[in-house]
Amino acid sequence: MKEIYLDSNATTCVLPAAVAAARQAMEQGYGNPSSTHATGLQAKAMMDGVRQRAARLLGVGDGRLMFNSGATEGIQTAVLSALCALRERRAAGKRIGSLLLYGATEHKAVPESLAHWNRLLGLNLEVRKLPVDAQGRHDLQALGALIGDAAMLCTMAANNETGVVSDLSGIAHLLQERGADAYWMVDCVQALGKLKLNLAATRIDYAPFSGHKLYAPKGIGMLYVRAGAPFTPLMMGGGQEAGLRSGTENMAGIAALGAVLGALDDGKTFRSDADLAAFRAQLVASLERAFPGIVFNMPFDLSLPTTLNFSVPGLSSKELLDLFDAARVRVSSGSACSAAKALPSYVLEAMHVPQWRASSAIRLSFGPLIDAATITAACARIERCGEALRSSCLLPSALAPSPQDGVVQLSIDGQCTWLLSDLASASCVVIDPVAALVPRLAAFIRCQHLALRAIVHTAAPADHGVARLALLQELEIEQVGRVDIDGELALGQQRLRRIECGETHVYLLEQRFAFIGALAPEALAPLLDAALLTQDTVLCASGDDGSICDTARTVQDGSVPAAELQLDAAALPAFLRQHPDAILVDVREAYEHAACVGTVFEGCEVRSVPLSRLAGQVAAWLQQPQRPLVFFCRSGNRSARASACLRRLGHGAAWQLNGGMAMAEVTRHPLAIAA
Repeated sequence: MKEIYLDSNATTCVLPAAVAAARQAMEQGYGNPSSTHATGLQAKAMMDGVRQRAARLLGVGDGRLMFNSGATEGIQTAVLSALCALRERRAAGKRIGSLLLYGATEHKAVPESLAHWNRLLGLNLEVRKLPVDAQGRHDLQALGALIGDAAMLCTMAANNETGVVSDLSGIAHLLQERGADAYWMVDCVQALGKLKLNLAATRIDYAPFSGHKLYAPKGIGMLYVRAGAPFTPLMMGGGQEAGLRSGTENMAGIAALGAVLGALDDGKTFRSDADLAAFRAQLVASLERAFPGIVFNMPFDLSLPTTLNFSVPGLSSKELLDLFDAARVRVSSGSACSAAKALPSYVLEAMHVPQWRASSAIRLSFGPLIDAATITAACARIERCGEALRSSCLLPSALAPSPQDGVVQLSIDGQCTWLLSDLASASCVVIDPVAALVPRLAAFIRCQHLALRAIVHTAAPADHGVARLALLQELEIEQVGRVDIDGELALGQQRLRRIECGETHVYLLEQRFAFIGALAPEALAPLLDAALLTQDTVLCASGDDGSICDTARTVQDGSVPAAELQLDAAALPAFLRQHPDAILVDVREAYEHAACVGTVFEGCEVRSVPLSRLAGQVAAWLQQPQRPLVFFCRSGNRSARASACLRRLGHGAAWQLNGGMAMAEVTRHPLAIAA
């Protein structure tokens, strides 16, 4: 089944008409517009036609409109132009403001550009954030207090993370009312095709645009400069773009952008605002059905209808991203430029939302080319995601799954909590609880209808029992059992035994598992000598260094180079033909596996063993050390940990699918993922 792309604020596909226009420009209209022969003149005529159409659609009037590589270049050029003019004014003895103001929710390119050119030009002005209110709009009262000292003001037309539309008329009125002469740049990247613009009728001095946010290719953009606004070229050379931006123009990109502008102009290609608002309402309804307690981080009445930003209590942004990705619904956790940094959203922090919302927010965005069928399909998959979470005990459910046997590892910030559950007795034990994991533990125990038999620690808890107390409170119980005076506790037909090893309590679940706290495996020699554990006992530590688990057989220098563990997706069919007994192991969490649509590796044996349950499966796999295991996940990160763990423990045929499901989808071979 095809993917559903709902991350259009990051980038968009290219409009088919734009692809055709770019191809035509490369194959037939390939002339250099600076050449004076017929081929060059034809290219120049095409470029001039696109510029004229853009100027009319944006209401440029007497202003200038140049083509460039995109918004970041446009922002750099605007900031350089304004700051060069400020330096000249100051050198001439004229007063300039002392502040370079930018909205607290601006794209990072803005403050970085201000700081960069302020330093290089030696202006040494103060770069200061302009606060926003709880709705994400610029604080006009704060602006009123600062505008008299502002040398430049940078705001945006609509925010890329929340879709909040700025009160540009309110800002313009304030500038006029106070007689402010600050240069004003407005980032219009998210406005193109979504807001009506008449730039010449505004006080705006500079407005950058980026084509790839509206179905044009990457690498093409525009910069508007108001008539009379100062300008300094960022790039000098052959004098292209009337001397405003040297360098041979990106003719294929300009032609493609022209096709997109033509689609905007025809009034038929793109959906109306009313259609887009109806699509958003449909998505909101499905999100609310899928995720009880969902909180939307933007005001609907002040935001673009194409953007939703939300948080779900108890779920991190990574968990939600993995879940949506498993369902082949592409969303993001914020700006694509900063998503890899895994930090709370600075946009939401500026709006003073609670920290959990800023840290776990998801952005869902679509473009005006979307159709009703795609929205309907997206809603169905979103609701499937909710069902997957309920089946995995991450959301409340009226139908609780059957209790599960086994060992579950939960990790956060380098710490591990282990949960032992017994199917026969519907009971469980928690080892080394971590406070941050208490909500997840409590949800799992409640959902599975498990009786909590004991909470134990391998060492004196660093939190002085805070996590233990919090778990009891979450479960609304006053006390639980403990390991008795003989050092044993019954967990169904199994026995959990406490052994003193120096200052550490080692807990043995029969001879199959040893929960060793912070002990190094080599410190367990006395327990091996006493036959309390064996060479094959799985060792589970309280710290998470990425190794998942160990055994006493682990060779200390037994690491395998990462390249030797990897199996490229393109080579997978041949590998499976050569090894028909191979097992494909999905190490994504159970809710991701459940959210998959379509068939995964059709015709092959696939097992779902989440990374959090890998320790419980290790012993069985080690009994068949030559049977090939191919681990896979979304991106390859978790499967890399799984394959490295098995190889380290002595399994000679553990592999990981390089690049994960994302790369497997690209290959499209018969055994690749169709889900």
